[in-house]
Amino acid sequence: MSKLPPVEKLPLALRKSVRDDWDAKKGAIEKKLSETLGVEWTIDVNPNQIYAYAKEGYAKENLGACIHEYFNNAVGRLEEFESRYGEDGVKELNTICHAHVLTMDLDDEKRFTYCGSDVIDGRLRLLFSPNYLGTNISSCLDRDVLLKALNDAPTPNGAPMSYAARTGIRGDYDAKIESVRERIAELVARPDIKLNPNFEANFAKLLAESKVKKNNLSREWQEQFGGWTLKYFEGLVSGLEWQKFEDDELLQEGFNEGVEKGEVVFRIVDALQQGSYNECVVEDGVLYLQTTPKKWGSNISDVAQKLLDKL
Repeated sequence: MSKLPPVEKLPLALRKSVRDDWDAKKGAIEKKLSETLGVEWTIDVNPNQIYAYAKEGYAKENLGACIHEYFNNAVGRLEEFESRYGEDGVKELNTICHAHVLTMDLDDEKRFTYCGSDVIDGRLRLLFSPNYLGTNISSCLDRDVLLKALNDAPTPNGAPMSYAARTGIRGDYDAKIESVRERIAELVARPDIKLNPNFEANFAKLLAESKVKKNNLSREWQEQFGGWTLKYFEGLVSGLEWQKFEDDELLQEGFNEGVEKGEVVFRIVDALQQGSYNECVVEDGVLYLQTTPKKWGSNISDVAQKLLDKL
């Protein structure tokens, strides 16, 4: 839908509201925003443009306070984001929102019932529905809404995976995989064993599957990508323990003879050789844990159930 033109001149009472309740407080909010995100950010909003959509209530009667509440709540949500995702998450947000501008605009594509957000030209935009300016103000940057906005934005520097996938890997895989690797190393008596998550190729497979009508992927598959990849390697741990590799020199020797390159790779393939949901195979001295896009995430703990038969 086309945007309404900004009003030429606000009524006197509203000009006073903008001056006292917004302009006088804008600097403090920009300062807090910049401190939260670690680099200088600015706020860009045109009260006259916003007022064109003020039909009744809060925005119509106290425009300055309404605008202040939008941005003040947004900064609060960004503080929660910083607390949850830490320095790496903030760095990524700053990269995606490279203009470092927080602004406010009409949801002209009618994506949200009341309000939401997106990233356009590197600017993080607080969006309001044309019929609900001033309603549910605090929800513009709700966690799920903000994550979707970041995920839908162009990936920085040609990154091959989405924001959601990269965040999931950082939080659910990177921080935990070394302890899993160490346990596998103990079980097979191979201290230098390597785990290869094959992230980029696997993401591409799942992304293609997500575009197929009536696919079986969870709506949150990108957020789960790192954690579920970890679970496949944990499935190997379970398989090794169940088949009693620990302290069995014969089994350990057989493993290291078969997996002579000392590498375990997780991959998503078009079709399995024998398994129904997943399987393990040994090829050219490498152990592959594998599943298909349609069976991603199903019966993960069984991935190495028949390992002994493969060695």
